[in-house]
Amino acid sequence: MNMKKITQQLSIAILLVVGAASCKKEAFNINKNPNDVTDSTIVYNLILPSAQNQTARFVTRNWGWLQNYMSYWARSGTYAPNTQEETYQLTTNFQAQIWTAVFDNNFDYEVMRISAEKAGADFYAGIARIMKAHNFGILVDIYNNVPYSQALKGGANVTPAYDKGADIYKDLLRQIDTGIALIKNANVSDIGPNKSILTDDVMFGELSAAYNNTPYTQQELWAKFGNTLKLRLLVHLMNGGVEANPSGTLGTPGSVVPGFDIAGEIAAIEAEGSGYLDFNAEVQPGYAADKRNPFYSSYVQDEAGTATANSVYYKANKWGIEYYDYDGDARINRFYVAGSQGLRGVEYGAPSDNANAAATLAGIGPGVTRGITAPAWIMSAAEGYFLQAEAMHRGFMSGDAKATLANGIRSSFVMLGLSAAAADNYIAFNATYSDVDYDAASRFDGAPGGLFTIISQKWFALNAIAPYEVWTDFRRVEMSATKKTFTYGESVGYAPGPAISIQPAVPANQQLPIRLLYPQAEYLYNPANVGAEGTISAFNNRIFWDLN
Repeated sequence: MNMKKITQQLSIAILLVVGAASCKKEAFNINKNPNDVTDSTIVYNLILPSAQNQTARFVTRNWGWLQNYMSYWARSGTYAPNTQEETYQLTTNFQAQIWTAVFDNNFDYEVMRISAEKAGADFYAGIARIMKAHNFGILVDIYNNVPYSQALKGGANVTPAYDKGADIYKDLLRQIDTGIALIKNANVSDIGPNKSILTDDVMFGELSAAYNNTPYTQQELWAKFGNTLKLRLLVHLMNGGVEANPSGTLGTPGSVVPGFDIAGEIAAIEAEGSGYLDFNAEVQPGYAADKRNPFYSSYVQDEAGTATANSVYYKANKWGIEYYDYDGDARINRFYVAGSQGLRGVEYGAPSDNANAAATLAGIGPGVTRGITAPAWIMSAAEGYFLQAEAMHRGFMSGDAKATLANGIRSSFVMLGLSAAAADNYIAFNATYSDVDYDAASRFDGAPGGLFTIISQKWFALNAIAPYEVWTDFRRVEMSATKKTFTYGESVGYAPGPAISIQPAVPANQQLPIRLLYPQAEYLYNPANVGAEGTISAFNNRIFWDLN
C-alpha cells in the first residue's frame, strides 16, 4: 500500500475523532493500534505546516471535559447528562483521542526530523524536536508514564515499553536544548535545505503575528518558545503549597521534585540568552472559510456555516462566570457571550431541562472564538509571564515576581481584545484581594497573595486557552497540609472551587480526577507493557510531580 496514503488516512481519521462532539458518548475507534503507524516518504518541508496545524487542532479542540472540570464551562440543559464525565466514573475509553492525537502528531514530527537530518535541514529538525517535546509534556501531565524511548518507530516496534514520567521530562529538557541549538545554528539562505523555512513554518514564519509584530528573527522566536516550554516543565516540578511558600521561600523539602536541578536548569536557560515568550505562540496556515480556525470550527460553526453541536452543548459554568463577575473582571465579556438571559451560567451536572436551555445561557465568548481566519494558539505570552513569576516567587529565578505577574495579566487582557489599561484598572479594583493583589494579606482565613495570586490568575487567564495547564496547577499546588489540591475563590470570600458536579449520584466528598486512565487501545494492542503499570486509578495514581 502507498505509504503516503496511509499517513494521510490516519491523519483524517484523527481529525474526525477530535472534531466530533463528545456530548453523549466518546467517539473513539478502539480497533486501531496507534503504535502501528507505517513510515512516510513525505519530505520534511511538506510535513511541517501540516504537522503544526495538527498540533493546533490538538491544543484547541480536546478539552471540553476539562473546561467543565475546571469550572469554565458546563453542559447546557438542552442535552442529556454525560453520566460518565459528570459522575467522574472514568473508563479506559474516556478522552482516549488525546493519546491518539499526540502519537499521530508526534509520528509526523519524528518522520520530519529523520528526513530533515538526512537532508541537513537543521532548522526543521530542531522544530521537530521542540514540538515533540511540547506534545509529550502534555501527555505525561495527563497519564504519567507513557511509551517514549521505544515509541514512534512504526512497524519496527508496535508494542513499545513505558518510560517513567520523570525520565521523559529529563529527556524533553535535553531535546528542547538540542532543538534550539539546531535552529540557532541553521544556515538560512536562498539555497540549501532550509531555504523555504520562512514560508513552511506556519507558527513563526512569514504569516505569523509574532514574526511580523515583534523585533525578533524567526530563529529567536523559536528559541524563546523552547525556553518557555522548558520553564513550563520546570515549574511543574515545584510542588508544595501556598501555606509552605508565603513569602517567596522554597518552603518544605517536599516542595520540589527530587532528582532535578531546577536552579541549574533555569540558569542554563538564562545563559542561553534568548529569553522567554513575550508574544503569543500561534499557528496561522492561512485559515479561510473552507479551512477554518480549529477552535472556531469546533465550538462555533463548521465549514458549512452550521452551528456545531459543541456550540449548543458547552455553555458558561455558573461558578466560573460568577467568579469573573465577583472580581469585576472585564474578561467576562470576552470569555463569554450573553444568552437570552444575559451572562448566566448553569451548574455543572444540572439535569436536562428547559430552564437551562442552551439559548438562555451565556456561551463561549469572542475573545477565544475570535473568528474563522484567526490564528490558533499554542502557548500564550500570559502563561509565559505566569511561569516566570512563580519561578521568581519561589526563588529559582531573579526578577520582580509582582511586576512579571502584572505583565501576565496585561497580556491576557490584550490577547482577548481588551487593553493593558483595563488590566491595570482590574488590578487596582481588586486591591487587598489575594486572587489579584500579589501583596494582599490573608482575608477570610484564607491564603495571602504571592503564590496564591499567581495560581489564581492562571485560572482567570487560561480559560479555553490552556485548561490542561490549569489542571496541572490544581493538582501540584496544595492549599494546606489538609487540602492537598488548590482551592480557587475561597480565600477572597467566594465559594470554593472548582465546583463539583451536582449530579445526584456524586457523593458529597467527591474529588476531581488527578489523571486519565490509559486508553483501551493500549490494553488491546500493547497489553504486556500497559499491564506492567498496574491497576490505574484516576483518583489515586498521581503524576510524578504531584507530591501532595
